[in-house]
This record gives sequence, C-alpha cells and structure tokens, in this order.
Amino acid sequence: MFEKIYNLVDRAVLWLVAMGAALVLVQVLWISYGVFMRYVIRSPDGMVTEATALLLVPVAFAGLAYALREDAYPKVTMLTDLLSESANLIVQRINLLLKLLIGGFFALTAVSATINSFNSGAASEILLWPRFLFWIPVAISLCIFTVYAALRLIRSFLKNNKEE
Repeated sequence: MFEKIYNLVDRAVLWLVAMGAALVLVQVLWISYGVFMRYVIRSPDGMVTEATALLLVPVAFAGLAYALREDAYPKVTMLTDLLSESANLIVQRINLLLKLLIGGFFALTAVSATINSFNSGAASEILLWPRFLFWIPVAISLCIFTVYAALRLIRSFLKNNKEE
C-alpha cells in the first residue's frame, strides 16, 4: 500500500516538473514576442514584463519535489563522508525531517496566502489578474513537496527494517 501511494506522489512530482517546464516555455515565447514587438514593430507590449515575472513564482516552486526526487540539492559532504553508514543514515533522516518541517511551514503559508488572496480579490498591479491564480500552483507544489519528503522519510525507515 505504501509503495502505491509513493508511486502516485512520485508521478505527481513528474507532472509538476513537466508543468513547470511548460511554464518556462510559455515565458520564453512571451518574452521573445515582447522583444520582437518592442524592437522590430516599435510597439511594446505592456503585459510581457509583469506576466512573465508573475509566472516566475510558480516555476520557482514547481521543481522542489523533483530536486528531492533526484537528490539534486547542493550538499557539503566533507563530514558525512567520514561518518559510518549508520551515522550517515541518521544525518540523512535528520535532513529529510528538516525538509519536511520547512516544507510543511511553507506549504501552510502558501495555502493560507491562496485562501487570503482569493477572499480579498487581490489582483496584479498592471494586468489585474487574480493573485490566487499564482498562489494555487505554489501551494500545490509545496504540499506535494512536503508529502514527498514525508514519504521519503518513512521509506528510509521501512527500507532499514526490511534489511534487518
């Protein structure tokens, strides 16, 4: 049962990073359009700067869980290389616990911001796009990251128990 849940969340992580990549592609095309309009047509598009800046926020969080999946966070291993295997496992678990706690804090904050921006009707300054539309992918990304970190931590204990 645990592996089914883990695989489901793992697939969600892959979908999330794919959506982040799609947003980056939209930004590239939109910025290219903006440059073309400004310098070739001499009629700048007033939406490009704010729109692509607002899209950076969801993109920034879309890859968090994928980076955890691929173990792509920067590490300094001078100390952990000197530790025994069991001590190294403890450090890895503490690291996952910290990621879980920090991710959980930010997930709660993002969900709260999503709800508050929806209730307030806040909108972007120039485009007047509802802000909650930009908070929703951030909240989803952080919630998936937090669940994935919890599952990775649980999995580290389950794997250890199977080996014994």
